Amino acid sequence: MVDERAEPTHAERRATEPRPEEPSWVKDVIWWQVFPMGFTGADMSGRDRTQRAGLRHIEQWLEYAVELGASGLLLGPIFESSSHGYDTVDYLRIDARLGDEADFDSLIAAAHSKGLRVLLDGVFNHVGRDSVAFQSVISLGAASEYADWFHLTWPSDWAPGTVPDYQAFEGHGDLVELNHDNPAVVELVTGVMNYWLAKGADGWRLDAAYAVDPQFWSKVLAGVRDRYPEAYFIGEVIHGDYTEIVEQSGFDAVTQYELWKAIWSSINDANFFELAWSLERHDEYLASFVPMTFLGNHDVTRIASKLTDERHLPHALVVLATVGGTPSVYYGDEQAFRGVKEERFGGDDEIRPTFPAKPQDLAPFGREHLALHEELIGLRRRHRWLHTAQTETVELTNERFRFRTSAIGESLEVSLNLADESWEVQLSSPFELIASDPLTAMESNTLVVSAHGWAICAPIMVG
Repeated sequence: MVDERAEPTHAERRATEPRPEEPSWVKDVIWWQVFPMGFTGADMSGRDRTQRAGLRHIEQWLEYAVELGASGLLLGPIFESSSHGYDTVDYLRIDARLGDEADFDSLIAAAHSKGLRVLLDGVFNHVGRDSVAFQSVISLGAASEYADWFHLTWPSDWAPGTVPDYQAFEGHGDLVELNHDNPAVVELVTGVMNYWLAKGADGWRLDAAYAVDPQFWSKVLAGVRDRYPEAYFIGEVIHGDYTEIVEQSGFDAVTQYELWKAIWSSINDANFFELAWSLERHDEYLASFVPMTFLGNHDVTRIASKLTDERHLPHALVVLATVGGTPSVYYGDEQAFRGVKEERFGGDDEIRPTFPAKPQDLAPFGREHLALHEELIGLRRRHRWLHTAQTETVELTNERFRFRTSAIGESLEVSLNLADESWEVQLSSPFELIASDPLTAMESNTLVVSAHGWAICAPIMVG
């Protein structure tokens, strides 16, 4: 008997194959994340669409990113949108407030010349109401070639120019969810990704990836990786089974919100047991993939505002710098910028500020924290194995946490002290103090961590 079942497509075959490992270059990446609309001073209401410095403004800050220690530039939305960038109108056009395609080409070339990879923000869960596709639906109704791109309900008295009922993203009426079961949407997203990768982008951050069936991403990425096997894909995932989502979607990584929350929460509550537990979970993820780790991004209150005691801002950074993951630093966090996210119209503006024309124009208040970032990022880059490092608790109380971070026969020991008293740590083997707060000191085999201090020690090889 002849098996008349259709042969699986190439994309279907790829979707069932084991998830590929992340590109080799990712091991050395530390991202500097920039929200272009805010960074460049664009009018995020969308009323004033006059181009100012745009992407060329970001280009002036690439050397600053390199001096910080970053090796990648993670950009927020840059495509034509109605307002803040997440209500996309045209995926194949740079927003006029940021420039044009020539400006994009210039930024890519300049970044690559300095050794910086560039990651783009792909908003593929939804489009803006002003998008060509949705406006066609409003004009032509079910006769529109784009009608099946969305989840629509047509009123019995529909007439041209009437907006049908549609599925909006998390209740935001300006954001129209795409129908991810439609092969045409798979084709759309695949085409957009390939277009900008061909223009020199190195990968994509996939916005609101948690709201999309992982199988959709699997189909898209199968078609993209064929052409760009060295591209990198991060899914924005806030909660859920990270490992399962990565396996089903084909992502290289997801955003590590669990660890982000545990870092600031455990420090604020003087409860390092929470952080220790989260690091155990983090180790489980690292066995399957390397998450993106962060202390801040364009959607959350800045870490300097989130922490209730500014003396503990270095402690949060020490964790980011020493545990496994692909770290991302949100622009301004390296300067200890403050900013509170509020749930209201314009509530993100404070965490998406404009940067001046050049680094020399920044106020001097954040230089000390910038220097600490440079020191700890430098330490991380000298210890490349930290990318996949696992952590082991050595000593733990509510206010004191000592852990070992290790991989491939290498290790460091990290001590964090939130208490008002100094902390004497008796070391069982020879160590050297390679980074610490100014008051912490090493005496023989005794490490004295100052009140509200921290230390990173490296074993001394004997013999």
